[in-house]
Amino acid sequence: MATTTAYYEFYRGSSIGMALTDSLDELITSGQITPQLAMKVLLQFDKSLADSLVKHVKTKTTLKGHLSTYRLCDDVWTFIVKDCQFKMESNEIVSAKKIKIIACKNGDAVDGNKK
Repeated sequence: MATTTAYYEFYRGSSIGMALTDSLDELITSGQITPQLAMKVLLQFDKSLADSLVKHVKTKTTLKGHLSTYRLCDDVWTFIVKDCQFKMESNEIVSAKKIKIIACKNGDAVDGNKK
């Protein structure tokens, strides 16, 4: 019996996720693919991106900033940090006016409707 693991849909809101969604919408509208196939593509996108980040991103960083908002809902932490600086292992510093951090339990299967 095969197990099905659902993945969070966080990265659909990224620039690459939005571009994929727009492209799939065009393909559906033009009749080249079905909505069911588009959903399968998005589910594969969620899985592939999450798996790639776990496998390939190994750089450690230090974050400094002002915690503006935080919340815990359904075992998902969300933090909004303003005026932040990331210091990479290479001592490179990257600044951002505002970031959103979403932290989930590792390895949990989740409802695909949660964001």
